[in-house]
Amino acid sequence: QVQLVESGGGLVQAGGSLRLSCVASGRSFSTYQMGWFRQAPGKEREFVAAIRWSGGTYYADSVKGLFTISRDNAKNTVYLEMNSLKPEDTAVYYCAARIIVGSWNSDSVSQSNNYQYWGQGTQVTVSS
Repeated sequence: QVQLVESGGGLVQAGGSLRLSCVASGRSFSTYQMGWFRQAPGKEREFVAAIRWSGGTYYADSVKGLFTISRDNAKNTVYLEMNSLKPEDTAVYYCAARIIVGSWNSDSVSQSNNYQYWGQGTQVTVSS
């Protein structure tokens, strides 16, 4: 069983920045593929970014160059640095762990059903 706890959400003005954190339980965190997803009201959950054990990353086109995913395996933590935030970035942001590691490609890492564990989510609200 893996538990994920997100933090760092909040209210920010457009153009501002936030850093989300996700702390994971489990001894094998360094082997997990980790992802961030988000869900806006009335919309489906969508992929934001993913990172593998070696530090390789994938990003959704909508956040590429603006958001940065990183991990600190010594702290069992994955981060999402979000810059130049826009009102359309408003959503609940979820951290996810893929412990049954599959293919590392953009299609595979962006599918939410490939992740076995999820956090409770943290709200990010960007005001215009």
